[in-house]
Amino acid sequence: MSDAWLVVAAVGAGTMLIKAAGPVLLGARPLPPRVHAVVALLAPALLAALVATATLGTGQQLVVDARLIGLGAAVIALALRAPVLVVVVVAAAAAAVARLVGVG
Repeated sequence: MSDAWLVVAAVGAGTMLIKAAGPVLLGARPLPPRVHAVVALLAPALLAALVATATLGTGQQLVVDARLIGLGAAVIALALRAPVLVVVVVAAAAAAVARLVGVG
């Protein structure tokens, strides 16, 4: 077995242990209200972090380019309550136009 497969197996086992720790430790007990409030905020925070790194990150650098313009257009479309498909199309079109005019 190669080193890469050993790492994959170790990371997989660690992931399963972490995922199993909550149900095993908490059992059928409900979460306290403060913990429940924090857990409810984890998914939006993770999504925001992923969007920020995908939009502004290139390797180890922060880059401002056409992707940021596309994100801005998506935010405006969301603020105007456009459907998700329209938001995606607007963001892609804004980024494409920005690249066409030489922004990024």
